[in-house]
Amino acid sequence: MRIAYATTYPPTHCGVGEYTRMLVTALHSLDLSLDISILADMRSGGEYRYDELAKVPVYPSFQHEEYSYNRLLDRLSELNGVNILHIQHEYGIFGRHNGIIHAVEEARDERLVGKVVITMHTVDHPYTLRDGTLSFQNQLNVFDKVIVHSFLQEFELLHQGVEQVKLARIPHGTLLNPYLWKPKYMLVEELGLNDNLVNGFILAVPGFLRRDKGLDLLVKAVKMLIDDGGSRDDYTIIVAGEVRDEKTREIVEEIARNGPNMVFIDRYLSSNEILRLVALADAVVLPYRDRPAAYSVSGILHLSMGGMKPIIGTRAPRLIELYMYAPRMTVPTRSPEKLMEKIMWLRENYEIAIPYMSQLYSYAVRTEWHRIARRHLSLYKQLLTSS
Repeated sequence: MRIAYATTYPPTHCGVGEYTRMLVTALHSLDLSLDISILADMRSGGEYRYDELAKVPVYPSFQHEEYSYNRLLDRLSELNGVNILHIQHEYGIFGRHNGIIHAVEEARDERLVGKVVITMHTVDHPYTLRDGTLSFQNQLNVFDKVIVHSFLQEFELLHQGVEQVKLARIPHGTLLNPYLWKPKYMLVEELGLNDNLVNGFILAVPGFLRRDKGLDLLVKAVKMLIDDGGSRDDYTIIVAGEVRDEKTREIVEEIARNGPNMVFIDRYLSSNEILRLVALADAVVLPYRDRPAAYSVSGILHLSMGGMKPIIGTRAPRLIELYMYAPRMTVPTRSPEKLMEKIMWLRENYEIAIPYMSQLYSYAVRTEWHRIARRHLSLYKQLLTSS
């Protein structure tokens, strides 16, 4: 079976790229005979490279949001075509236009592809303020299979006219954390942190730092706990990730000056570094705001689930899996008071929270990457044996 993925790919700093790398690594661990190629974005350079971890060649093949995908078609021609072309779609990668659809139609006309699969990592609702996304979603029936990650995405696309037979719901994969056995002092050292600054109850906030991640809500919540008679060192917030807008940087710098004890890791973290951070933390906090009229799932939630630690999150659509399997660990969006109460409850009832979250931990095992890769492989085989 010859498979090509059109996607971002490391070293590009993108969650979709990390997702694809984990998927193809798991696929090759199931079957080394698979012939997998990556048709990658050119943001990190235009040179061919080979990924030793995933055992795949990486061919720079397109620019973000370009209208013409001639280079991608050229790569498919150089590969003498593939059985499966799988597009890992985000609007920030492929744009809000029909460029990738035209490329798929041309690839079919030239017999460069057998079947074409698209994973919609974000699905827009009709109330979206973004031009072009609904028009794109109305054309998804051109693909042989449309993969989504959540019930919300699945039913939204059904309502928008995607044929039920074309839809497949495959959850985001989960890495089970290999660092849980390590003592905290080793994890602190490996993350390059100052041991003297990591005190008390450790709350981790990993991932890209944007305003919709709700960091300011967490700070207000912890500040309330401190003002209620606690010490600044009772809690440590470890904020870790690449800052994506300057307003968020201002918030982080203000916290460092005047808020609770905070450690800021100001850079892009690999998946292994995020796993180490989750292993170090007592709890992960995801105080996300709503992203208007957009349905997606959180890759950081899945990295956190594999750490078997308590997770507190808001009832934002991106965290629907947390709400489904551990609803009592969720709070309303935009409510620092409720977030404060939940953090306080968790610290006082830690031994109760761990068994309560067993359903979520079970879900983490069920979505372990090898199981998710097996579901992809089964889908590909089913498509290739159908007419």
